[in-house]
Parts: sequence; C-alpha cells; structure tokens
Amino acid sequence: MARHKRSTVETMTNTIDFKQIQLLIMDVDGVLTDGGIIVHADGSESKQFSVYDGHRIRMWHRSGRLGAIISGRESRPTAIRARQLEIEHVYQGCTRKLPVFEALLEELKLTPRQVAYVGDDLMDIPLVRRAAFGVATANADDELKQYADWITTRRGGDGAVGQTIEYILKEADAWQPLMERYRV
Repeated sequence: MARHKRSTVETMTNTIDFKQIQLLIMDVDGVLTDGGIIVHADGSESKQFSVYDGHRIRMWHRSGRLGAIISGRESRPTAIRARQLEIEHVYQGCTRKLPVFEALLEELKLTPRQVAYVGDDLMDIPLVRRAAFGVATANADDELKQYADWITTRRGGDGAVGQTIEYILKEADAWQPLMERYRV
C-alpha cells in the first residue's frame, strides 16, 4: 500500500471527499515518465510513457472526470502523448506552476477541493499543497514527500499515475462501474 503523510489512511479519507475530485493534474517528467530524456543527434527527444498509466487516464475520462498536464519543460513527445490520451488541458514550459493551476481552475470553474495533483519534484510543492489530494510518486524528492497527502508505491513512468487514479476512483465509489466492461 502506498504511504500517506498523515498517521493513517483512515484519517486521510475522512478529510478528503474523493467524490468531489473532478480534475487530475499531472506533471510529466518523473511522473508520467521515469524522468529520463533521450536527446537524439538531430536535437529531437524521446520519452517513455507507461501504457498502464495511459489506460487508467482513459478510465478517468470515462468516469466523467477531466485531466490536465502542467509541466516545467516544453516537449513535443509530451504534446503527442497528451493528444493520444485526449488530455485537453496541456501547459508546458511552466517555470511557475501555481499561477497556471489557479488560471485553469478559474477557466474550468473548479475549486482546489475538486483537484488531485501528482508531482515528483520541488516545483510541484505549491500544487501538492494547494490541491485537495496532493500526491508524490515513489521516486519523488524527499522535500515534496513531506507535503504530499499520499505517496505512491509505484515510480513515475511505471504506473504512479494509474495507481493514483485507481485509488481515487475506488474511494469515490466510481471504480466498480468502470470495471463492468471487463467482466463480460
């Protein structure tokens, strides 16, 4: 089971209303990927994304919820993967993420109580603190982990986002209806 910064998972579930969470915001490098970047001789780059995460992002959307990316780096592979997963709200090159977070919530007419955020590095601290459910990946910086509501057991690029989605949907009683299509 993933670790939580509070003393017990029961304490956490009593303070967070998972049914209210409508938006999952993710960082990319170290969250949707393992943080590695392959730079090719022509200057292009490659990243490896998890299919496990991708499938659960699609399940998240099927549950009627929204996804977004706020990344500190600008990357063509990120834009391509976001399009593949139908993530409509993608912000790259954000050296200060909190103003982007606030503007996105205003645009979507949501409050922080309706948001989960998954991060791994120091730039993610303000968003982990601001979201109703702030998540650090298993490979996250120790400083960020101090502020997280929950710490995944899976590393970025290896299912950390999928684990987060599954946890939220189960806590919101939204997982079982999504599973019906697989039980045919």
